Amino acid sequence: MPAATPLSTRSLSLDYQSLGQMLVTKDNILIIQDLDGVCMGLVKDPLTRVMEARYIEAVKTLGKHFFVLTNGEHIGQRGVNGIVERTVGNREAKEQGLYLPGLAGGGVQWQDCYGNVSHPGVNSAEMAFLEAIPLKLRDFLRQLGQLPKYGLTQIQLEKCINATVLDNKVSPTANLNVFHEALIDQPGLYADLQLEIKAFTDRLLQEARQQGLSDSFFVHYAPNLGRDEQGREIMQPSQGQDSGTTDFQFMLQGAVKEAGVLAILNHYYYLQTEEYPLGKDFNVRKAPSKQQDLLQLVKDKFAPAIMPTILGVGDTVTSKAVKHNGQIEFKRGGSDRGFLELVQNIGQEFNTDNAIAYVDSSGGEVKNRQALELDRRDTRNIKVIKGPGDARDTEDPLTLNFVFPDGHQQYIDFFCWMAECRLV
Repeated sequence: MPAATPLSTRSLSLDYQSLGQMLVTKDNILIIQDLDGVCMGLVKDPLTRVMEARYIEAVKTLGKHFFVLTNGEHIGQRGVNGIVERTVGNREAKEQGLYLPGLAGGGVQWQDCYGNVSHPGVNSAEMAFLEAIPLKLRDFLRQLGQLPKYGLTQIQLEKCINATVLDNKVSPTANLNVFHEALIDQPGLYADLQLEIKAFTDRLLQEARQQGLSDSFFVHYAPNLGRDEQGREIMQPSQGQDSGTTDFQFMLQGAVKEAGVLAILNHYYYLQTEEYPLGKDFNVRKAPSKQQDLLQLVKDKFAPAIMPTILGVGDTVTSKAVKHNGQIEFKRGGSDRGFLELVQNIGQEFNTDNAIAYVDSSGGEVKNRQALELDRRDTRNIKVIKGPGDARDTEDPLTLNFVFPDGHQQYIDFFCWMAECRLV
């Protein structure tokens, strides 16, 4: 019988049986998963997000083999904990440990399954600066939105502001989805608004520097066009009906998902061996900033015999062609790209056959995602013929091994089936 094709060599595969078999039969696995668009639909207003009880219960059964890694947050009015509590009940969530364990805020907000939250590596001055941002953002949007050119009534404006300003504790955010909808027939005005928000966050960074917090913060753009030569994320300008960057997330330096992979692995090894390879006090703010340095740290500190086979799951990966000096260049970005690439590279270095799963979230309310393209002519052999990036970008280092073209619902079905099979 021929050996099975390694999972890590697949590309845009729909062979969930092979992926499921690995996850069910192999004990030493680790799932690191994004949230929005993966286990719940993308929505314009985060307050309307919902999560299925069966998914929450399936997460619980996986125990130490599952952790989330999200730029959203666990706590606060728009946190995921509130969604869990509305789904399974406050008492049940706390007593049964049904909260989603792992890292939020890009990696600076840690939570266990009982909802115990900490912010390792964050100081009080930084927290105070972040706490003041939502009110400043509200005042700025109110002043800006009252300009006659936007044509918004006071009721419309307040509705947009309430949905836009996400008062997250460690990642206050301007989410422009509702403004994009309100200005859908005036793309030029939306583009102006997008640039105004960028300028506002730039001013916040300058204000932080003036307060002695020069190295404390950065702005995460979602979606984005990757990073420039200085390591700063590149905003994706809106074009026509394409909203481009909609989320302007003010975050703590070091709060990038790829660093979160190391923090999760550090904790996973402790659960296996009662020792932390990177030390008990390691956090993402102590991690190197470059992908190759993160990988080297894993190679230097983590015992190969304990290294799990990792499944990285996300929904935000982009690749866009831009002209530079008359030549086409590909700007590769997306908030999940960095951590998925690191998972892929760790698998290659440790020969653990790590896999990358991509969930197509283009069917949600947020219409800035490129849908997977399928060939359905043979219903018994449906194939994915185009991924989420530019088809001309043949040298993209990230390989999406498995894809879920029908979105979060399809992924949840697979996830719950897999979790149930592991219990048998």
